[in-house]
Amino acid sequence: MDTENLLTMANQIGAFYETMPERQQALQDIVSHIKKFWTPRMRAALLAHCDANTISGLSPVVQEALRIHRELL
Repeated sequence: MDTENLLTMANQIGAFYETMPERQQALQDIVSHIKKFWTPRMRAALLAHCDANTISGLSPVVQEALRIHRELL
């Protein structure tokens, strides 16, 4: 699994939803999108990368979404 590609895709998702006016809904939608369209293996690789790295390469909005709504994945 190419982690850099996963980070790029997650950041693109975050950039899209970050434009929404309701921040809390945007954070939930980021995680919902990842759960809906990513395979379990992709989600596990993203979470493993986040757990293993203090600087994860994720945009702040994606980091916040994963921190707050991780249980949805």
